[in-house]
Amino acid sequence: MKLVSFQIKTPLGAHLRLGVLDGLGVIDLQQAYAHRLMSTGMSPGAVHRISRAVVPTNMVSFIEGGDLSLDAVRDALSWIAAEPDRKSAEGIVYRREQITMLAPIPRPPLIRDFMAFEEHLRNIYPKLGREVPEEWYRLPVYYKGNPASVGGDGDVVYFPDYADELDFEFELAAVIGRGGCDIAAETAANHIYGYMIYNDFSARAIQMREMSVGLGPAKGKDFVGGHVFGPYLATADEIPDPYQLNMLARVNGDTWCQSNSSSMHWKFEDMIAHASRSEEIWPGEIFGSGTVGWGSGAERGELLQSGDSVALTVDRLGTLTNKVQKRPCPDPGRKAQ
Repeated sequence: MKLVSFQIKTPLGAHLRLGVLDGLGVIDLQQAYAHRLMSTGMSPGAVHRISRAVVPTNMVSFIEGGDLSLDAVRDALSWIAAEPDRKSAEGIVYRREQITMLAPIPRPPLIRDFMAFEEHLRNIYPKLGREVPEEWYRLPVYYKGNPASVGGDGDVVYFPDYADELDFEFELAAVIGRGGCDIAAETAANHIYGYMIYNDFSARAIQMREMSVGLGPAKGKDFVGGHVFGPYLATADEIPDPYQLNMLARVNGDTWCQSNSSSMHWKFEDMIAHASRSEEIWPGEIFGSGTVGWGSGAERGELLQSGDSVALTVDRLGTLTNKVQKRPCPDPGRKAQ
């Protein structure tokens, strides 16, 4: 299932909805399930209560519903597919131009971003005058990103006011479905709900300053819309092998990276086992893979300029596209700092 979050306009403002991609449109899952319940003769009051409890419109809440929520929407989608005319019911299907697409998880509980690809490190560390640390081969290290700094497919990512250039980082992301503590690597795959593409935009200049002190990244990553996910959340059953996915990055149409997830040194199972050691992880958390080899401009010695477009494509996960741009100065007489 290809899950998305989106907004619809109402007289009371924008409302958050949960959907699944359907050709050129999006099926509203709560509405689809409500109509399915109505078809059984259930009373309107019961339909209202049950549909909102079993198929909430918040992605994290839906993930927390586990198989119960997934089975409910699968039943609703099968019911609709049996008679396509059912899509014409009010509120079930929206055309793309009727809605605003968001990141699949607009506000995750936490973002943990790891460093799983050895080739990326071997490309980057020599530029810093260093070798890949031996400890990296012993420990799947990560940093924590700001869950409020999330963006989605098609968003313009604006330069923070302290950056003149940006970089992209081409990653995979796994989403936690079942939480837990002290999860064994051998069973960790059972805790993965699904996968997305992750573009971890980076303000390199301030990132280097932060990390020279021994902490960070912080402002180098956590600016408005800097953690971009999408274009949808593919449930785990859609991805037979997450470690055999072709990965292609294009900047302004030119190929900058062509790789495969098979080159991951640390697997998501290793990351989950490490992160959950004496610590609770929660449904909806996002685990980033770190940058695939050649999946950043820094590895080529090139950074993104205002107006550049980045398109990241992964087998079975679609294409995540964003444009970077300097934010227009609100006061024409004041030069941006």
